[in-house]
Amino acid sequence: MRAVRAAETAATTHPWAIHADGLQVRAGRQLAVNGLDLALTTGVHGLLGPNGAGKTTLMRALATVLTPAGGRLTLLGRPVDGRAELRPVRRALGYLPQHFGFYPRFTVREFVGYMAWLKEMPKATIPAAVQRAVDRVGLTSRADARLKTLSGGMLRRAGIAQAIVNDPQILLLDEPTVGLDPEQRLDFRELLRDLGTDSCVLVSTHLVEDVAAACTDVVVINEGRLVWQGTPEGLTTQGDHSHAGDSPAERGYSAVLRRHRAEAAR
Repeated sequence: MRAVRAAETAATTHPWAIHADGLQVRAGRQLAVNGLDLALTTGVHGLLGPNGAGKTTLMRALATVLTPAGGRLTLLGRPVDGRAELRPVRRALGYLPQHFGFYPRFTVREFVGYMAWLKEMPKATIPAAVQRAVDRVGLTSRADARLKTLSGGMLRRAGIAQAIVNDPQILLLDEPTVGLDPEQRLDFRELLRDLGTDSCVLVSTHLVEDVAAACTDVVVINEGRLVWQGTPEGLTTQGDHSHAGDSPAERGYSAVLRRHRAEAAR
């Protein structure tokens, strides 16, 4: 029996959990992401942009659902392209699509457990991991309820539970607060802050206030390109009362988009 070196058991670290360089991704025939440069590490990152900006296409590429059409994408130090073996990356991912499918007759516990099995989690660890995920999203009392009996907000929370059941290194959430009431949104923000302490969390949303309250970093894209990246506090300084919005963060977001469109029109 040989000795095991410390380097072999140490956690693998990467300069960037997500790194895109000139990334291009197609949505049908259209290049929805076109030359995107992005680097994200541990923390909670809010992804903002108008309808058609390429947010969902980008999230699908990061979830390895779509293959890049050009440029370079690496996740946890591994390239993502048509030739790479993606199973190690997928085991370390959590993903909640904007519209996710489920088996209506499954209970919450069965659904989250099934997703844990698909992620190739060790069988012995699944029951405890499922219970923890269900508890974290506030569905403890409904763990054995069938999905078809849940409200829209509860279904969304079940979707979040399946995304976090494997304690992912990269967590991708596309419009996660749809259907959540104000109290549930506050709880979700607290959960995000907790998850972001040791994971790279990317949240795509139209709710600028959720980003300002829960994220450590803001990414604004438009027409498939990076428009602005910085802190929520930095975003609030980008605009003033002449810009559209009901809060400093919304006015800053409006100002960033307005400046980008003016420069693109030159």
